[in-house]
Amino acid sequence: MRKPLSCLFTAGVLIAAGFTSSLRADDTVKVGVLHDLSGTMAISETSLRDILLFTFDEINAKGGVLGKKIVPDIQDPGSDWPTFAEKAKQLLEVDKVAVVFGCWTSVSRKSCLPVFEKDNGLLFYPVQYEGEEESQNVCYTAEAVNQQAIPAVDYYLAQGKKKFYLLGTDYVYPQTTNLVLLEYLLSKGVPLENIGGGFKKDSAGKIISAGKYTPFGYKDYQQIVAEIKDFASSGDACVISTLNGDTNPPFFKEYAAAGLTADTCPVVSYSIAEDEFRSLPAKDLVGQLGCWTYFMSIDSPANQKFLANFQAWLKTTTADGVVKEGRVVDSPMVLSYDGVYLWKACVEKAGSFDVDKVRAAWKSGVSFDGPGGKVTTQPNMHLTKTVYIGESKADGQFKILQSFPDVYGQPHLLGTFKAKE
Repeated sequence: MRKPLSCLFTAGVLIAAGFTSSLRADDTVKVGVLHDLSGTMAISETSLRDILLFTFDEINAKGGVLGKKIVPDIQDPGSDWPTFAEKAKQLLEVDKVAVVFGCWTSVSRKSCLPVFEKDNGLLFYPVQYEGEEESQNVCYTAEAVNQQAIPAVDYYLAQGKKKFYLLGTDYVYPQTTNLVLLEYLLSKGVPLENIGGGFKKDSAGKIISAGKYTPFGYKDYQQIVAEIKDFASSGDACVISTLNGDTNPPFFKEYAAAGLTADTCPVVSYSIAEDEFRSLPAKDLVGQLGCWTYFMSIDSPANQKFLANFQAWLKTTTADGVVKEGRVVDSPMVLSYDGVYLWKACVEKAGSFDVDKVRAAWKSGVSFDGPGGKVTTQPNMHLTKTVYIGESKADGQFKILQSFPDVYGQPHLLGTFKAKE
């Protein structure tokens, strides 16, 4: 597990590996990086900071954006959600950045969204999320529900799974995603009694929450795993996990200790990829499912070049706090990388860093051939991209089982699926 890096950063620190002080201000463009480098989400977000620094250096080495070198302005909210709004205000109103790349959790995104909308800033958001949002001030490079959660459920249904236990961290992304999945499972003929984790209903009897939820940083999964083991005793069950952050290692350690395996009760985790597997007992979790728009195991020239360039950068970078050994890459990292190149393409198409002009370029449709394949911007501020389903291996990598090209990002799914009669 990565250690918190808050001691390595102060508010407003500028990191630009290879950047020289001889450049004048009019030779540069300042961009914001808004990621947790300390606290419960540092396990996931530190790597997004690292891949952004790599991408900035890669672009700068090729001449920058409209002839200007990128200078990153890094802010660490410390996994404190209200602080995201404060840091966003600092970036947009004080530091005057041209764009911000950041956030992991939906609660952090929603915390700072009013700032971006008030100041007409532009946030590039790279992590799978629940949908039901279409802000004109967010470029959602993230997987929408139809690009991750639903394809994984379809895979399990095709494999003959009949029972689905919903488990997540207690905030908006898991809660909303699981309500969508509840509707989707019912539309596929899965009876309510075969959907585990529990339900909450309003006074009219309508289900307003589906699944079992734990707080951020939760550690004691003994009782929940025992409940899952009993739920799976019929041999046809699986777990749909939207656990986030450093609560995943204790869950999977308890899962393995209870004797559960991918054969007895497989788990698909929507917030675990190659990077998180570095802190998990991967050899005990062989055969678990992942569904993302990138896997490190993709066998393509573009991906091999990307991986080689990232490893070469790790060896030479002088950026503070970057761990150089044992590094892997995952989908949120690649969607961060894609996001920077899409922003660059939109700026160049617009001929300007002006947010309104960059947004118009995004809506007109621009593409980038990234490590996971071609990604194309949509008028609804989301992306069309390839979806991959993979099975975890003992080395923490994924064997790709299926792929679905050109999946259009659909953010509004809640209420669209009707229960099968």
